[in-house]
Amino acid sequence: MVDMKIFGICGSPRVNTTDYVIRNALDKLKSHGLETVLFSCAGKTIKPCMHCDYCLKNKKCIIEDDMLDVYENLQNADGIILATPVQSGGISSNLSTIMDRTRALEAIDYNLLRGKIGMSIAVGGDRTGGQDFAHLKNITYFMIHGIIPVSGGPFGSNLGASFWSNDSLEDVKKDEYGMESLNRALVEFSKFLKKYI
Repeated sequence: MVDMKIFGICGSPRVNTTDYVIRNALDKLKSHGLETVLFSCAGKTIKPCMHCDYCLKNKKCIIEDDMLDVYENLQNADGIILATPVQSGGISSNLSTIMDRTRALEAIDYNLLRGKIGMSIAVGGDRTGGQDFAHLKNITYFMIHGIIPVSGGPFGSNLGASFWSNDSLEDVKKDEYGMESLNRALVEFSKFLKKYI
């Protein structure tokens, strides 16, 4: 798996709990010889998709902002990890915008993301604050784009890695159950990368 590249997207507008979790995940994968790249939404400019169809005719997005980094890394990745804070019971507006804007990649090649391996991370302020809904959105995105979604299995990480932050970096670091769900998901993610890529 040495030549495999993992692209992680942190959908949080700030560098805090979700950023900590996805960096932890990428560090673990890197320690096993995988190349990792992180894109953090914190401090970035990502404008909403205008659904103007410019990309269908010109094979690129009309908007030139920090999504250019995302486009390049998504194309080059073998595995994709989407990490989001739970906001209003689902994914962050930043991650939602990134999902919408990847329409421009399908305009280049409908199968551009097909066959890659995907994993979801959700960090909620409450233990049951909407993590599953956030995972389902990430998984739906994976399926629509032909990305193979991977969870940690039926015990402990059903849809993805789920954390309870209690809106505190210190508390997310103490979330042993959340860390176990991350470890389970990473094991399965690595297995799928080895098997399908």
